Amino acid sequence: MIQDTLANSSRYEALHPLFDKAFAFLRTVDGTQPLGRHDIVGDDAFALVQTYETKPIEKALFEAHRKYIDVQFIYSGRETILWAPIATMAEQTMAHDDTKDAALWKLVPDTTALHMSAGHFAILYPEDAHAPCIEWDQADTVFKVVIKVAVSV
Repeated sequence: MIQDTLANSSRYEALHPLFDKAFAFLRTVDGTQPLGRHDIVGDDAFALVQTYETKPIEKALFEAHRKYIDVQFIYSGRETILWAPIATMAEQTMAHDDTKDAALWKLVPDTTALHMSAGHFAILYPEDAHAPCIEWDQADTVFKVVIKVAVSV
């Protein structure tokens, strides 16, 4: 897991052959992009543009992916993303679904809170269980872009 600001994204582009294209897309985000999927490199890298109200922690679940690395970028608003190693996940609520590339678990007590505000991103690898979209102090409207980058290209 990595958390930083988009201003420092060039430091991380060498970590994956498609991160340069992912961050180049994020640098174009201005809050006017239509919601939904935007292809960057077909199924190897694509953006999911979304807006939502953050939720209370009681409604949160951990998720993890096998095929894709998440690059979660906050354009506006604030949220908390909880992080924990996938090895610490205890009570699964949804087995891995290949179509959704996701598995879900109930929250565990030992987590790290990533406080994300405008301009922040987090890179979440398959070993990084994460619970996004959680309120940070209070509910907020978030404009977020999640870039899905294939683990293997």
